[in-house]
Amino acid sequence: MILSQYADTLRQGLIVAAESAGEEARAFAERLIAPLESTTRLVLLEALSEAAAEITRELAPGSVEVRLRGRDPEFVVTPPPAEQSFGSGSTQGARGSFEGDEGGASRTTLRLPDRLKAMVDDAAGREGLSVNAWLVRIIAAGLEAATGDRAVHRPGPSAGQKYTGWAR
Repeated sequence: MILSQYADTLRQGLIVAAESAGEEARAFAERLIAPLESTTRLVLLEALSEAAAEITRELAPGSVEVRLRGRDPEFVVTPPPAEQSFGSGSTQGARGSFEGDEGGASRTTLRLPDRLKAMVDDAAGREGLSVNAWLVRIIAAGLEAATGDRAVHRPGPSAGQKYTGWAR
């Protein structure tokens, strides 16, 4: 993604707005353009990073990362492994597959004591996962241990694999 085109659009908008106030305002706007370019790039990168984090929360255990190559960002999308994709009809998945489950996702409210929440945040961070992805993994492992049903467990990364997520 090339940020220059967005910075150019902002520059043109500033000059057009300043022209309506006269030549002195236009000259002032032109002097502001150079220092504003770095701020514009930073704000755009922050917006892209936040958007990637939102997408990652919905895509977990897959992820979207924003990486800088020179002065421009690029997106790196890591989809969930094929056997773990939701809606694929597979019997394995991060959330498990039970009788009558169509592979969708459900939202559940979970209230944790503050101390436990902090421990969950730390554990998820150490593994480079979102809290949601980490909890799904732990619940699946707990169900496997309790029921002996290996179809509910999502295996951890094997050699050469890594899971990525987001952090604030």
